[in-house]
Amino acid sequence: MLTLLGYLTIGTFLFLIMTKRLTVIVALVLVPIVFGVIGGFGPEMGPMMLEGIQKVAPTGIMVGFAVLYFGLMMDTGLFDPIISRIIRIVKGDPLKIVIGTALVTMLVALDGDGASTFMITISAFLPIYKRLGMNPLVLSGVVALGAGVMNIAPWGGPTARAMSVLEADSTQLFNPVLPAMFAGIAWVLFSAYWLGKKERERLGIIDLNLEKEGFMMEHAATAEVKRYNLFWFNLALTVLLLVALVMAWLPMPVLFLVAFVIALLVNYPSFEAQQERLTNHAGNVVMVSSMIFAAGIFTGILTGTQMIDAMAISLVSVIPEQIANFLPLLVAITSMPLSFVFTPDSYYFGVLPILTETAVNFGIDPIEIGRAAILGQMTTGFPLSPLTASTFILVGMTGVNLGEHQKFIFKWAFGTTIVMTIIALLTGAISI
Repeated sequence: MLTLLGYLTIGTFLFLIMTKRLTVIVALVLVPIVFGVIGGFGPEMGPMMLEGIQKVAPTGIMVGFAVLYFGLMMDTGLFDPIISRIIRIVKGDPLKIVIGTALVTMLVALDGDGASTFMITISAFLPIYKRLGMNPLVLSGVVALGAGVMNIAPWGGPTARAMSVLEADSTQLFNPVLPAMFAGIAWVLFSAYWLGKKERERLGIIDLNLEKEGFMMEHAATAEVKRYNLFWFNLALTVLLLVALVMAWLPMPVLFLVAFVIALLVNYPSFEAQQERLTNHAGNVVMVSSMIFAAGIFTGILTGTQMIDAMAISLVSVIPEQIANFLPLLVAITSMPLSFVFTPDSYYFGVLPILTETAVNFGIDPIEIGRAAILGQMTTGFPLSPLTASTFILVGMTGVNLGEHQKFIFKWAFGTTIVMTIIALLTGAISI
């Protein structure tokens, strides 16, 4: 009975969000409540839901203030001089332009928002690509590679979802994956070099004066919001924050909260300016934080009613024991292609809990399954997936066909996952 209820809960949830019958937040809350009541757990679900919310609270707080912090740094113009410098350096060399595209993308992607990453990077480079006659598929492809690998950051959507489902913090889930992520970044730069070299061979190097021809970057924030005079302060604060995050000097939610408050006070000391910045980013914060708290109810009910346990036991009975040890590897390899099938919500909230509980029954650390998942599922895969709205911003702004974009860059994106999987195996982040 529990097994059937569990599969019906997951299946109904996947159906409703993939067919867009309900929003993710509504489905996360209502679907498990309905099936919990059907299973006779009505009077007991209150404590289950509260416990689920309490367990994901640190992740919800962390993601909310991470979005605020990096959004604020974008507003201040912290990354503008670096981006503008890269654009000046690349000039008319297609090879340098493609590598510069990758670097700028990965820098801008630090805020964890794929849509803004695409808008900022493509706005900066599309005129240059057009002026030189470069293949727009190279632009869309390299931006996809850079944004994908950076989406593994713990304040990005996939890793935040995985942490909330596994009730783990970034030191457990993300830190062991750092070497693999750095390898993925290296692969992205190699891919950019290879693609840029092909463009240089095709077009040659063209004398191009970017400033004279008006190809400087357009920034989303107005000049009044910029704080270029505080560049070194903001840079030092950001570097200190990143070091503190990796070294786990304080809990991640505390670090982001304190860093954001300091940055807001120093950059925008007036009450009105602070209110304006908070209001400007409120929509993103509410969207991502509310989803995580709703996920707490979903996982709280599935765990408290033991539906997850029942489903995992049923899976264990059909998985041959001789391949059970390869479960983390199989999850890692399939994670990127499954971005075409599952949305991040359906995979991390619907599929991952079953996989992790199945791993426990085979004596495998469930955290390894989470690490394997973030190596591709809606990280390297999200800028190619038709299930994410930001993908259409990417192909729309570059003027390429989605199918051509997928065909052009799929092998390179899948290659990022393969490279990261190899390094994850070598460093022990996942095992077989």
